[in-house]
Amino acid sequence: MTDLPPTPRTEVRRIAERGVYDRAVINAILDEALICYVGLNHNGRPAVVPTVHARLGDTLYIHGSPASRMLRQMKRGAEICVTTAIIDGLVVARTPFHNSMNYRSVIVYGSPRFVDDPEEKMAAFAAITEHVIPGRWVDSRPPNDKEVTGTLIVAITLDEASAKVRVGGPKDEPEDYDLPIWAGVVPVARVYGKPIVDDDLRVTVAVPDYLTDYHRRDH
Repeated sequence: MTDLPPTPRTEVRRIAERGVYDRAVINAILDEALICYVGLNHNGRPAVVPTVHARLGDTLYIHGSPASRMLRQMKRGAEICVTTAIIDGLVVARTPFHNSMNYRSVIVYGSPRFVDDPEEKMAAFAAITEHVIPGRWVDSRPPNDKEVTGTLIVAITLDEASAKVRVGGPKDEPEDYDLPIWAGVVPVARVYGKPIVDDDLRVTVAVPDYLTDYHRRDH
């Protein structure tokens, strides 16, 4: 994979050394994060909507509702901004000013495209399902016509995107390192519990392995 050339919108300027333009890193963050935030100028005011997404190659698919006024506005040609972030640790410094977090984030800009082609839309459904719960698509009833019509899928090409990543411990002032104050990192782990059976489950079905051992992609 090659780097994405930074644009005036995606170039990381504040703490520029944290900017990452490697497609592989950007893809990995998008693939691990469970949700994204879609922002655009809605009726003259900035607006942001959280939703689920999935990546297929260089295309990011975003799940939405036809009833969403903000998402419908995209049909009038409004550009969107999509962001996501994963927190990996709490950085505890010797002074609150230098407290921070270790994180991996992505920002994407572009013109949205509404997915109307039936085959592409079904592929996007499958990708979004597999993004959240790998293995679930083939283990489920496929969406029917009503469900397909009642779901909006928006696509955006990953042509203008960048990542920002922080790793490591606190960056304190040199004169503070001799202070008798603990400093370091508290790792943040995402833990998923034991599946809870639906009260209305009417047949005896074992919990699928992909749920008993559910985890997100390693980074």
